[in-house]
Amino acid sequence: MGAVGLGCMPMNWAYSTSQQRGDRSVRTVHAALDAGVQLLDTADMYGPFTNELLVGRALKGRRSEAFLSTKCGLLVGDQHIVANGRPGYVRRACDASLRRLQTDVIDLYQLHRADPEVPVEETWGAMADLVTAGKVRALGLCAVGARAGRGPGARMHDGTIRQLERVQQVFPVSAVQAELSVWSPQALEDLLPWCAARGVGVLAAMPLGNGYLTGTLKPGQGFEPDDPRARHPRFTAEMMAANQPVVAGLRRIAERHGATPAQVALAWVLRQGRHVVPVPGTKRERWAVENAEAARLTLTEGDLAEIAGLPPARGSWD
Repeated sequence: MGAVGLGCMPMNWAYSTSQQRGDRSVRTVHAALDAGVQLLDTADMYGPFTNELLVGRALKGRRSEAFLSTKCGLLVGDQHIVANGRPGYVRRACDASLRRLQTDVIDLYQLHRADPEVPVEETWGAMADLVTAGKVRALGLCAVGARAGRGPGARMHDGTIRQLERVQQVFPVSAVQAELSVWSPQALEDLLPWCAARGVGVLAAMPLGNGYLTGTLKPGQGFEPDDPRARHPRFTAEMMAANQPVVAGLRRIAERHGATPAQVALAWVLRQGRHVVPVPGTKRERWAVENAEAARLTLTEGDLAEIAGLPPARGSWD
């Protein structure tokens, strides 16, 4: 049976900031741990820095219950985000994350983005040194932007696979984090097979389609100005309406199982391989527990066929 992780980013960064509450987020982490969630995912750029502080606070006295994952490599400015892969910076960033997380070791340290001005092998070598020093247990890589640098005929994750093949020559990759969901299944084409063949785990980011696959969002409802969905091409009123058949399909399956559309969406991700862990983000106890319970839902072959037959998700780029 697979397991579901917890993405901590929405607790105090990016999504619906008016609804974020520190104490409630701590309770959400505790509820997730109580429900059997082990993997907690954060990053130094979330906040920036405040998300790691929150996770460190939540894990006080419970660190041994969690597999802790954080990331480095991106710096947040007032109106921009830039990559920094210089080895000296990586070492300083790790030490700072350890302090904020109130821990002696990070279970999985991920490179958020490669710095185009620094060979990725140099960055990865500095991260490998952190493993040798006992500050980090394993290394991971986040997939490059799904549409970044794609030429005609290129597959979505070609750039990520090229990076993976380069860094594997320096130090083993333990996990790759990439978007994977019912409405964004492209990683199934090449990235998941590459990882499965090499014993590399996959952290499935945004497995609930940024909340859309839960069935709780309505076309035209609007989002707060600082919510990234306010600018996302799949969250215009037109596209949210056009993609309702995807949610309707998940809801039909959920009703047969006495489950929710979100649980069906997560169970689908879990069926993609034993090396795949969905990492849904939330800031509420109720959703954290509901998401964790998706690991108990077994989809039938008929369910999977029905999901495969759903219309592909549309966006303004279609």
